[in-house]
Amino acid sequence: MKKVAVIMGSDSDFPVMKNAVKTLKELGIPVEAHVLSAHRTPKEAGEFAASARENGFGVIIAAAGKAAHLAGVLAGHTTLPVIGVPMKASVLDGMDALLATVQMPKGVPVATVAIDGADNAALLAAQILAVSEPELARKLESEKKAMTEQVLAKDLALQEQVAAL
Repeated sequence: MKKVAVIMGSDSDFPVMKNAVKTLKELGIPVEAHVLSAHRTPKEAGEFAASARENGFGVIIAAAGKAAHLAGVLAGHTTLPVIGVPMKASVLDGMDALLATVQMPKGVPVATVAIDGADNAALLAAQILAVSEPELARKLESEKKAMTEQVLAKDLALQEQVAAL
């Protein structure tokens, strides 16, 4: 199975991004996490992305706050799917990072999840890999079924409470 790279612009992003690493590991997906900056280590970030396919990666998740150029820089150096996670890292509550991540020019796509959306980034990466990994697709289908059952159980409990009023 292909690996997923979780790249953070700063180690201060790890408390949120560890959820992505954990989710990927729980699904049995090999994952590597690194700190690389679009602004402070642009050469290294570009080299990582340019060689990611040859190094066994299938998807890159990029988390950054403020100017949040990391996902776009990585996407500019690879044809692998890049998922951007805008981080809540400034007085603008992550809106700056969201806009910087989602506003990519034509030809440099970046899929973008919610501010601090590490879990959904991991699940999207898993869904991308599951296109060619039937066992992973089955795991994801099982997770969706369990989620559906949990919500329906909560609805039933709510209906009982409403009826008792």
